[in-house]
Amino acid sequence: MSLPLEGLSAVVTGAGRGLGRAEALELARLGAAVVVNDFGQPGRDGSGEASAAPAEEVAAEIRAAGGKALSHTGDVADFRQAGELIRLAIAEFGKLDVLVNNAGILRDRMVFSMTEEEWDSVIRVHLKGHFNTTHFAAAHWRERSKAAGGAVYGRIVNTSSEAFLAGSAGQPNYAAAKGGIVGLTTSTALALAKYGVTANAICPRARTRMTEDVFAGLERPEGGLDPLAPEHVAPLVGYLASPAAARVNGQLLVVHGGMVAVVERPRVAAKFDSKQDTFTYDELDALLTAHYAQRPAGETFAAAEVLGLKRT
Repeated sequence: MSLPLEGLSAVVTGAGRGLGRAEALELARLGAAVVVNDFGQPGRDGSGEASAAPAEEVAAEIRAAGGKALSHTGDVADFRQAGELIRLAIAEFGKLDVLVNNAGILRDRMVFSMTEEEWDSVIRVHLKGHFNTTHFAAAHWRERSKAAGGAVYGRIVNTSSEAFLAGSAGQPNYAAAKGGIVGLTTSTALALAKYGVTANAICPRARTRMTEDVFAGLERPEGGLDPLAPEHVAPLVGYLASPAAARVNGQLLVVHGGMVAVVERPRVAAKFDSKQDTFTYDELDALLTAHYAQRPAGETFAAAEVLGLKRT
């Protein structure tokens, strides 16, 4: 019996630790040949000297289990290096089939205290990093489709966050980047569908180096799998990368602890029409002030709260 991803190749960014590592191992377990990418800096804020060790250790683990893997230590936020990563996968395995974007850093601070560099660095790694690899992978699939005269196989799985869905007061840069990734994902899904390529985003909740302070108060269970283990997230990535998910495109899914929730696009909660050619201040005051007076003070739009998925 063949494995779901047998004969396919994949790139996983930020795969030296945490979620990316679990995802790379899962794709390999399902039969994919994997390029494990990680810049290898020790600090979750992107600080410290880059190292080849994290990526190579995961690639070696895959090979030791009988799979195919190689490592890449480039910075995906650098346009040229992202292109080299995608070309490496194509050169090594003949083609690229799956791209999982996971690389990211944190520079947490309240919006009134955040520096320009703290904003730019997080947007660069998360949002630009996702765009860079997507650009080169999309060009590859488009060229293959033109040469084949029809659809090809392509899967993109991007990493968003509940910080985008439910808000995160001390992470305006991170929340903005993760919201941008959803926009990039839906745009990419529409653009590449005719070539046979799907693009989806996940909002994972897991205990990793990136979230160690968020979940510091939640103890690990003495027995069994930690509900916040990255291994709860990896199977969804494996599914989205597989042929079985051909009809799943442009979607956002929240996943953690044995739970997957499909998030709907925003819906209109209320609609008002002007009685004149255009609204007046007084008319808007009468309509909208009354509308928001019926809602709890300080309530913000948060699709995640509708799902009961408030950040812990």
